[in-house]
Amino acid sequence: MEGQTPPGFPCLWAKHDGEPDSEVVDNFRRKLKYYFMNPCDKFRARGRKPWKLMLQILKICLITIQLVSFGLSNQMMVTFKEENLMAFRHLFLKGYTDRSLDSYAVYTRREVYDHIDFILQQYTNLQNLTAGNHAYEMTGGRATPLSLCQNFYRDGSIFPGNDSFHIDPHIETECTDVYPFLLLTHPLSAGEQLNFTLDFKRLLSVNVYFKLKAINLQTVRHHELPDCYDFSITIIFDNRAHSGRIRITLDNDVSITECKDWNVTGASGGNIQSLLLFDSLIILACMGSFILCVRSVITGVQLQAEYAAFFQIHRGKRVSWSDRMEFVNGWYILIIISDSLTIAGSVLKMEIQTKNLTNYDVCSILLGTATMLVWVGVIRYLGFFEKYNILILTLRAAFPHVVRFCCCAGMIYLGYCFCGWIVLGPYHSKFQTLNTVSECLFSLINGDDMFRTFRGVHQKNYLVWLFSRLYLYSFISLFVYMVLSLFIALITDTYETIKQQQKQAGVALSELQAFIEECKDPPSSGRYRKPPTSCLACCCPLSDETEERLPC
Repeated sequence: MEGQTPPGFPCLWAKHDGEPDSEVVDNFRRKLKYYFMNPCDKFRARGRKPWKLMLQILKICLITIQLVSFGLSNQMMVTFKEENLMAFRHLFLKGYTDRSLDSYAVYTRREVYDHIDFILQQYTNLQNLTAGNHAYEMTGGRATPLSLCQNFYRDGSIFPGNDSFHIDPHIETECTDVYPFLLLTHPLSAGEQLNFTLDFKRLLSVNVYFKLKAINLQTVRHHELPDCYDFSITIIFDNRAHSGRIRITLDNDVSITECKDWNVTGASGGNIQSLLLFDSLIILACMGSFILCVRSVITGVQLQAEYAAFFQIHRGKRVSWSDRMEFVNGWYILIIISDSLTIAGSVLKMEIQTKNLTNYDVCSILLGTATMLVWVGVIRYLGFFEKYNILILTLRAAFPHVVRFCCCAGMIYLGYCFCGWIVLGPYHSKFQTLNTVSECLFSLINGDDMFRTFRGVHQKNYLVWLFSRLYLYSFISLFVYMVLSLFIALITDTYETIKQQQKQAGVALSELQAFIEECKDPPSSGRYRKPPTSCLACCCPLSDETEERLPC
């Protein structure tokens, strides 16, 4: 009820006769106006320097330089891993050529034995073959062996000619260890030496496991200490389908470790120390920015509580959630998240540079996301100019409508994904998994690779081919001509509405904005330099220092 004082505010805004003190209200209105001023107006109002603005500009420069520096190191690491994987495929896969991984397979028993024998011979003679600095993993002064394993059904009698079979589906595994240089002194094949035989009727797969080590020396040229790499290589002969085609794949699991004993002649640690000092400077800048933004968020929450109490007492109604959210500055929250990610990424980067950790991927995600958020945050300062603010206003106004529209369109999209996966998956490479189906359909919406998608369906099954045409034509017509057009129209309509409002009388004011607009004092009037009287002055007076702690 109007005139009633809520708990905790026994003397808030009111004189003894119940009427609001006009001077107190004017001071509070001026305080709110100052809070929502841009940094330049705050400087003119109270002479306070825009520390957060200057700190954000400094952060953009520092974090971008840091990201570029780390990106070069991360690129060298990824390139080294990919080139080693390609080298292993050429070394250990017989007759392998680039771009033939999907079609690399064998079809006869003799070919299976020949390829296994080739892998064993290449492994045992690796030191004389490789052009890189690869070496065996050593354990107890001896090279670790290669493990040759076969997985097969426990028992099985299969007679396709009689349409009969007996199978025990339990899977058993047999492994044989092969040590380097063991096969070099024997003229027999590897299978004959190891007494390694395969029962192709029951065989599921042949797996070859071995480990190699290497050192990435290219980082020395960039004054960084090299990393030592452990490659756990797996070669799989896949016969689970028993179709007569045994597909062969090679993959490796890479772990990066600190080299145990190293010495770089003629190099100094000055570059490493300067990088660590630079990262420390970034951490300090982000911590300062973090503290300032957290303080501003707390100040906004406090002002929101004061404004809500004023409205309940003076106007007799509750403040709407839209007005409450005006006090929660999303840009400050964005900067807080960015600072947190930057601090974590910088600490991890320092650990990587000192070779205590090797989590390049985690560090790159942290620093990359932080840099993206920092640059996005620049839009806030551009938004202080009316001509640049239209993008922010359009995004803010259209966002709720876009979310609701995407939820509706997403239901249709998921339906097409499931349908395409279950029907076209066996006949089209782009529909074999839900992930690839979603990627394919999203590409079709954007007009990418349409003809190849149509041509990719096998035409031997006429019913599936006809269904694929109906499926693709209906999806493209629905999403490209209708859904996408409506989505663009939604954004365009919001843009035109806001643009028209700016041309006429500006954007419609909320109750909060209308309340603040009643304060006609310009920033240069000098009235903002006087500390405004707090609404809690009679109960718990605030000091001048507390009043001055407003965000810049």
